[in-house]
Amino acid sequence: MPSVPAVPDQLAELPYAHLLRPHTGPLRRDERYDTALFDGTAFDGPANGASFLECAFTGVQLSGAKLRQARFNEVWVQGSRWVAVELSESEWQDSGFVSSVLAGISGYGSALRRVVFRQCKLEAVNLRGAVLRDVVFEDCLLRDVDFGGAKLTDVSVPGSTLEEVRLHGAQLRGVDLRGAVSLGLPDGPDGLRGAILGTSQLFDLAPQFAHALGITVKDS
Repeated sequence: MPSVPAVPDQLAELPYAHLLRPHTGPLRRDERYDTALFDGTAFDGPANGASFLECAFTGVQLSGAKLRQARFNEVWVQGSRWVAVELSESEWQDSGFVSSVLAGISGYGSALRRVVFRQCKLEAVNLRGAVLRDVVFEDCLLRDVDFGGAKLTDVSVPGSTLEEVRLHGAQLRGVDLRGAVSLGLPDGPDGLRGAILGTSQLFDLAPQFAHALGITVKDS
């Protein structure tokens, strides 16, 4: 099982909650943010190269924000909506997203380690070439998420629904798909080497496996 941090549902449960201080003003390039609370605000400007340590985002809307090569360490995001955000080559560690929406995200080449997504919606998210290690998608909807060419190690999807999730050219190791509610994998067996499937899931994917192998199945 992935080794991930315990991600609380409430702000007060964060181990650094008592240190948080409200942030005002825009996000800035290459700025360092320590123990900052971003609450109920909206950001849309460039903040490439910024770093966030022990920060919390609650009810925050990021629309078209630029956070390329930003670093997030022990960051908690709750009830937020991030749309068309540039997160390519960003780094995430020991962080969590709770009840949030990520749509139209450019996250190619990013690195996620010990990150939890809980009750989140990820739609049109580009994680091509990303590196994910010890990542959990719990009770999430993953729709049109592209892991093409990514490296996924010890990733699990308990209670999640996968729709149009692409794994073409991905490298999987210990990726546990057994807890998924449904598996919508248009690439079929391509990219599934290294994944863990349940028996019923294997039966569901059998037609795609047969097609990939050039097998015709007829009962009569």
